[in-house]
Amino acid sequence: MARGKLRIYLGAAPGVGKTYAMLSEAHRRVERGTDCVVALVESHGRPRTEVMLHGLEQVPRRQLEYRGAVFGEMDVEAVLRRAPAVALVDELAHTNIPGSRNAKRWQDVEELLAAGIDVVSTVNIQHLESLGDVVESITGVRQRETVPDEVVRRADDIELVDMSPQALRRRMAHGNIYQPDKVDAALSNYFRPGNLTALRELALLWVADRVDAYLNAYRSEHRVSTIWGSRERIVVGLTGGPEGRTLIRRATRLAEKGAGGEVMAVYIARSDGLTSASPKELAVQRTLVEDLGGTFHHVVGDDVPAALLDFARGVNATQIVLGSSRRKAWQYVFGPGVGATVARESGPDLDVHIVTHEEVAKGRGLPVARGGRLGRARIIWGWAVGLAGPAILAVLLNTVDLGLANDMLLFLAVTVAAALLGGLLPALASAAFGSLLLNYFYTPPLHRLTVADPKNIVAIAIFFGVGMAVASVVDLAARRTHQAARLRAESEILSFLAGNVLRGETGLEELLERVRETFAMESAALLERASDVAPWTCAGRAGFGPPLERPEDADVDVPVGDHMALALTGRVLPAADRRVLAAFAAQAAVVLDRRRLKEEADRARTLAEGNRIRTALLAAVSHDLRTPLAGIKAAVSSLRSDDVAWSEEDQAELLEGIEEGADRLDHLVGNLLDMSRLQTGTVTPLIREIDVDEVVPMALGGVPEDSVELDVPETLPMVAVDPGLLERSVANLVENAVKYSPHGRRVLVAASAIADRVEVRVVDRGPGVPDEAKDRIFEPFQRYGDAPRGAGVGLGLAVARGFAEAMGGTLTAEDTPGGGLTMVLSLRAAGARPEPLPAGESRTEPERQATW
Repeated sequence: MARGKLRIYLGAAPGVGKTYAMLSEAHRRVERGTDCVVALVESHGRPRTEVMLHGLEQVPRRQLEYRGAVFGEMDVEAVLRRAPAVALVDELAHTNIPGSRNAKRWQDVEELLAAGIDVVSTVNIQHLESLGDVVESITGVRQRETVPDEVVRRADDIELVDMSPQALRRRMAHGNIYQPDKVDAALSNYFRPGNLTALRELALLWVADRVDAYLNAYRSEHRVSTIWGSRERIVVGLTGGPEGRTLIRRATRLAEKGAGGEVMAVYIARSDGLTSASPKELAVQRTLVEDLGGTFHHVVGDDVPAALLDFARGVNATQIVLGSSRRKAWQYVFGPGVGATVARESGPDLDVHIVTHEEVAKGRGLPVARGGRLGRARIIWGWAVGLAGPAILAVLLNTVDLGLANDMLLFLAVTVAAALLGGLLPALASAAFGSLLLNYFYTPPLHRLTVADPKNIVAIAIFFGVGMAVASVVDLAARRTHQAARLRAESEILSFLAGNVLRGETGLEELLERVRETFAMESAALLERASDVAPWTCAGRAGFGPPLERPEDADVDVPVGDHMALALTGRVLPAADRRVLAAFAAQAAVVLDRRRLKEEADRARTLAEGNRIRTALLAAVSHDLRTPLAGIKAAVSSLRSDDVAWSEEDQAELLEGIEEGADRLDHLVGNLLDMSRLQTGTVTPLIREIDVDEVVPMALGGVPEDSVELDVPETLPMVAVDPGLLERSVANLVENAVKYSPHGRRVLVAASAIADRVEVRVVDRGPGVPDEAKDRIFEPFQRYGDAPRGAGVGLGLAVARGFAEAMGGTLTAEDTPGGGLTMVLSLRAAGARPEPLPAGESRTEPERQATW
């Protein structure tokens, strides 16, 4: 059973009209024919609320005795037995009387939702669990009845019932909220203007966050890449240096200047993991930004300015805060720096703030884990010191006599310096060369490579041994540092890979691109074959290298099972990299299997949809097509009968019935053929530029005169459409609207321009359609409500949406203010760029494609 939908009316304080709004919604739904009952509503003796209960079915409450008194609670079992479409449940945060089915009313609501019953409820902002401390600090009252925030956030619809503090206090003074004897105390305590203003701000900000989540979902769904400055969202670029704390605090102050501001700190790490900031400093900055109410993000990217701008645009940021560069003046010869590049590439939608700090021009000073053990420059300096140092020292010591012990200590210092700079080999060369110089110049007999005193032999041997030991220690430390840096890079890569596995976010091409970037290759491809003798085929690839016909042609290949391999071109990788590469290869195979399973599931779903449509088509043919045929046959048989003398009026009536039956047949068959073309993907629109006011009037020929009011300005921009498909779409929409409009109420067909789109609205004043049915009415063979079988097979709206999508437009349903339904047909204006479609889709195929 499908889970029911939850709609919540949220208010800032008691008395703003939440229950009244909920009951008004119930009356509207009942008028539309929805089975709606009052599970529990607390009127609190308010006359207007009690009046709104009239005409609504109420489920009797369950009476419970507690401490000598009898209380009425919602009877969950009775509501489940009644099984209405919609149940009204007031005061979501209420605590039930002991002995009830559940401890909290929101738990009762969860049961109703799980049973497939839609619930409309109410709650005040002070009852949200996360805001308990804030509300207590404002009002001085601790709320005992709370509801978890997640329960409210999961609601399908949240509507804010707002009222100014002054209006609410007037309602209170008039006795519309509390009894007269409680009004003065309430106005002077909880309902003070300051309290109500603060609670109102809390409610507005909380709902704004929810609206922001809806906005992000809409931007993602419609692939909107431009920045919409609906609220201040500030991105702080961190380098891991000590200036990051200053930037975070400055961004927080900027966010506080605008209501609802948000701070997001982001650190850009290289994809190879070989350059990194101080983990300790990043941890401190993460804690700081989270304490200040912001969020911390870790992003991988080799091009720091581009990655920072992509992140900012992806989160719809309005400002970027960066620190002044810590590079010294001579370092600018290597480029303009991140700040200048971001400011130049940010465009008109992003403001970039460059903030000064105490670390400006002091050098970056960040630890760098080099690709080699010590680096080429250090090795060269090590050899220079190891070979030239002893010679220079020997020349200097020939001018002064310091004694053999001091001479050996000085040569040992040079050997240690060579070891610290260049590692083992330069230090060994320095020790050997220094030993020869000590023997030749300072050990008797002088200027000969012999040693007369055995003690000096021991001294020279100790000198050589100490030099070797120091060089070995330095070389070992360098190797351990390199291994630690490499393991850290591997762990970051594997952690990223594991996160994608758990979330199922990475597609095959994205994963191969990640492999190519991580290992600095030209291309990466996943090859597979059906058997040991079958040819290899490419399941996916990334990069710009030549196509590969077999793994042996690649520079690096990693087998995955018996008939699959990951192949890379660009350079030969060391053996140490193959461990991480093997993990990527295994994940690529998993992603490929998951994609194929999804494709199989889609095909199965398509076949199931086709079976459903085939069954519906047979039902339509068996009844809706036979009905007009039967009427035509009966009328013709009557006219041909010789037993009855028909008057001219009777003959005209029978002929009129034949004509109406033929028209119905023509309309039904036309819709069936159109739906068949849509479902099989054979609709090929001939797009050309045309004025809307040339097409829309032609679509009104099939409806009665004076049933439609037309408002299509001649000043609208031209649209890029197929005129025939547009005319058929509008005709179906108008016919549907006229069918459900009350007698004497004309349907309005209006058009207007919005940005690079032109919208055609078909507005009726009929019973309307509930939110949960607005998508279903566009499915084939769907008729809303209790429409008679003779009303058609339910293809008109499906055909209209299919034609609209085939032309690159959209068709959606909205509520008409005051009651009714509005169909919104959005078309692309001439000259506007078409919106990009996902890979594999075509403009000539509707999204809901099925095969008959």
